[in-house]
Amino acid sequence: MSTISRSLNLLARTSRSSLLRPTTVNPVHHVFSNKVAGRGLATAFERNKPHVNIGTIGHVDHGKTTLTAAITKHQASKGLANFLDYASIDKAPEERKRGITISTAHIEFATEDRHYAHVDCPGHADYIKNMITGAANMDGAIVVVAASDGQMPQTREHLLLARQVGVQKIVVFVNKVDAVEDPEMLELVELEMRELLSSYGFEGEETPIVFGSALCALEDRRPDIGTEQIDKLMKAVDTWIPTPERDMDKPFLMSVEEVFSIPGRGTVVSGRVERGLLKKDTEVEIVGATDSGNPIKTKVTDIETFKKSCDESRAGDNSGLLLRGIRREDIRRGMVVAAPNSTKANNKFLVSMYVLTEAEGGRRTGFGANYRPQVYIRTADEAGDLSFPDGDMARRVQPGDNVEMVLKTHHPVAAEPGQRFNIREGGRTVATGLITRVVE
Repeated sequence: MSTISRSLNLLARTSRSSLLRPTTVNPVHHVFSNKVAGRGLATAFERNKPHVNIGTIGHVDHGKTTLTAAITKHQASKGLANFLDYASIDKAPEERKRGITISTAHIEFATEDRHYAHVDCPGHADYIKNMITGAANMDGAIVVVAASDGQMPQTREHLLLARQVGVQKIVVFVNKVDAVEDPEMLELVELEMRELLSSYGFEGEETPIVFGSALCALEDRRPDIGTEQIDKLMKAVDTWIPTPERDMDKPFLMSVEEVFSIPGRGTVVSGRVERGLLKKDTEVEIVGATDSGNPIKTKVTDIETFKKSCDESRAGDNSGLLLRGIRREDIRRGMVVAAPNSTKANNKFLVSMYVLTEAEGGRRTGFGANYRPQVYIRTADEAGDLSFPDGDMARRVQPGDNVEMVLKTHHPVAAEPGQRFNIREGGRTVATGLITRVVE
């Protein structure tokens, strides 16, 4: 096993966290239903199946969004989803114009055994940062690979990022098989994907690989490579990706992804619940880089998940929380909503990091003290400074090193020992690590 595989396996055994969440196109539409926004009552959210967060990752134009649309259409035919076509998933005008997905899109569907929250992640290199969030929220992933191309740069980067943020299980969908006539080409794609998965610490030899055409499934053509393969894919996801154990016993914490206002109602924050359980009319704190430097106290007056009203929000949910007496400008992405007195904002941490090699997508050269990269902790995106605990200004860190350093963020962030973070520079991940101690 490679150095990075060992390091990422170590990281994957620690508590999971979010890193960065992009602003989606229409947050009110995504999180709070029009009925709730208009003071009506939304449909109740039913918890009658285990809930799992999955998503599609992979290179640009390999068919991730088409596959997502095909899954919703096929599951809708069984009464297990609402069909969303390609245009509904790619909502932003610039997405449709360029034919790529920029922000992550959240979709809901079910199988006979489970309820899924599905994230369709962007594959374009310019928006790779936005993909980090999608992977951080996943319990498992479907990596989409075009049979005509095989693995490509974003295939590899998405798998690396998924491993860094703790995704344990991957299912492979080899798409566009109708464009390949030579069966040996498909065998080569499978062989390369199994080797690639193994190189990043996944179970390459055992990982399910499904061959099909998402477009055929979407257009009801060639069921042998269309809808039948969607069925096979969903069965693989049901069986290969385990039902996660949610951290329900710890105090509630949700990283703030988006903030918006509903006229006449108040301010809504949305994000994925990291731990705990929250009921309506419960006191909470907003923790992070507040204007006063202190947590903001408020009460949650309404909760929604997938445009459905909920009495509670629990670990693993993607929820919208309506807050009492809070102005939109008081809250920013990167803060957290937490149970009172359960977490604090800090800006100086002792960290343990693995520095990626150039072959792993990292830097070609090392760096020294006072290195100033971008740091991603939960949904926070902060400028940071790295130095050595002993104050050594001459020491250098080289790609491939495991190193202990002091991280100072320019603004306080809600982070604790065991929290995972990524360091990026120039559009690439250069290091990944864990916070080991808060430095007072």
